[in-house]
Amino acid sequence: MDTSIVEQAHEYRSRLFPGFDSPLAVTDPEFSERFDRFAFGEVAHSDDLDDRTRLMAILAALVGCQGVEAYQAMAKGAFNVGVTPVEMKEIVYQAVPYLGLGRVLPFLHATNELLEHRLVDLPLEGQATTQVDARLEAGIQKQVDIFGEGMADFCESGPEETRHINRWLAANCFGDYYTRTGLDDAQREMITFCFLAAQGGCEPQLKSHVKGNMHVGNDKAFLIKVASQLVPYIGYPRCLNALRCIEEAAAEE
Repeated sequence: MDTSIVEQAHEYRSRLFPGFDSPLAVTDPEFSERFDRFAFGEVAHSDDLDDRTRLMAILAALVGCQGVEAYQAMAKGAFNVGVTPVEMKEIVYQAVPYLGLGRVLPFLHATNELLEHRLVDLPLEGQATTQVDARLEAGIQKQVDIFGEGMADFCESGPEETRHINRWLAANCFGDYYTRTGLDDAQREMITFCFLAAQGGCEPQLKSHVKGNMHVGNDKAFLIKVASQLVPYIGYPRCLNALRCIEEAAAEE
């Protein structure tokens, strides 16, 4: 056994969860040893991502794959390495237009429970920057900023009977969420990439958001690092699908 990897895994796990030993180390010691060695040793030390970026990506992916118990555990680690309460809340809020409230509500409750346990006063300071009557225009501008001028009239495109969905996408997804402070455009596109990769079945949208990531500075190499970090949490098939989308989008760009 490579003792250096074991030591790295132990040190990293201790940094995320100081003073806490997983009960799986007692009930499932072989599994716990192998998972920790892989996730906290091999994977966590495979690139130069900072801890905050890595944990934000993992939290977003766990929301995307509906891993609420794993989210509860990793959110504690994220808090311990400096992911702020505002950033945690913004990750969960932005998941709503991509996953729907039915799948996101348990994660909002889990985040609130963690923050209350850590004695963080709720509600947090507001991060909204748009008024209801201006959110459509602001959302369109945000779409243009991320995806290019071709999005300027997207909200009025398509068949008349479904055009309202495109308007909602601009006003709600982008006007209500992407315009918020707390995360910048690059961080929001990264977590959206993680939501889509983790839930699966959204490869056309995932590919579009790979391009959006590239437009805001998250290049191919960065996205490969992010996808690699998700392997222990969402599995190989969805990560391999994400890597294919990265390759195809990069070739088209």
